[in-house]
Amino acid sequence: MSKPITLYSHGTGPNPWKVDLILRELNIPYETEWMDFADLKKEPFESKVSPNGRVPAIHDPNTNITLWESGAIIEYLVATYDKSAALTYTSSPEKYHVSQWLHFQMSGQGPYFGQAAWFWKFHQEQLPSAKERYFEQVKRVFYVLDKALKGKTWLVGDKCTIADLSFVTWDGMAAKMGIEKNYPDYYAWNQRLVARPSVQKMLKDKEAAMAAGH
Repeated sequence: MSKPITLYSHGTGPNPWKVDLILRELNIPYETEWMDFADLKKEPFESKVSPNGRVPAIHDPNTNITLWESGAIIEYLVATYDKSAALTYTSSPEKYHVSQWLHFQMSGQGPYFGQAAWFWKFHQEQLPSAKERYFEQVKRVFYVLDKALKGKTWLVGDKCTIADLSFVTWDGMAAKMGIEKNYPDYYAWNQRLVARPSVQKMLKDKEAAMAAGH
């Protein structure tokens, strides 16, 4: 039996929960080490785990690898543990399309949704131009996904893959903006994802982690 992977996480950010979700989907044993924000920029975490001083990061004792960056971790977990290709494809062009959507999530969704949340909720000054800029980018991502999903159940092929699952945690944040129903194919896809048992369990555990102050 595999030794459990250590997942370095905190309760609030969407990216650690992306990795948590893939670990659940693949039934990989893991343990969560909750990190305080203040400790992310301190030693030994920065030098031993994540030079970027952020989570998620993992240490896999089965291969003795330490990784940071959620997309790289997801790709590693699939390559190492998804022997039946349950969450990906081994055929071309499907495997490259899965990678394409994973990279779009990391470059197109995560950064823009994060900036939208910052300027709408956390920034100390009200900057209407910044709020409008990132709100428009959130709508652009919804538009891209809605268009790609027209007449389809999943982003790639005929099954749910990491291409789909990687979007779930950030979509939950954007749902608070109340515009997702303007994109019906996107919205139906998101509802299919949220209905998955692994996602339901992850969302409950995230609530519990935040309530516990992680």
